[in-house]
Amino acid sequence: VQLQASGGGLVQAGGSLRLSCAASGGTFSNYVMGWFRQAPGKEREFVSAISWSGSSSDYADSVQGRFTISRDNAKNMMYLQMNSLKPEDTAVYYCAARSGGFFTTGRVFPHGYDYWGQGTQVTVSS
Repeated sequence: VQLQASGGGLVQAGGSLRLSCAASGGTFSNYVMGWFRQAPGKEREFVSAISWSGSSSDYADSVQGRFTISRDNAKNMMYLQMNSLKPEDTAVYYCAARSGGFFTTGRVFPHGYDYWGQGTQVTVSS
């Protein structure tokens, strides 16, 4: 499956952005989907994940209550609504697809994902 993330940009602290991830070349609903981010000089970290149907989701503590993940299986799309953005949210954001289960710890680790998009830059100014 091929993934393409979009929607990043420059926003002031407290602002909002909506990231999108378009999937092609596979059966989208077969995959657990996730968002990760990587800031300069730091390791790639888990942001959020959503189950095949969208009925279950998970968030990193740092974004809980501010970010919302969703998916539209009919459109082969996944989204990340980011509100109340902070400068520490600045990073390249990646979408990823996982053929493993949702209710396993692998969903929060980069190595638990099989396919990756190219990333989209999010910059939050103070």
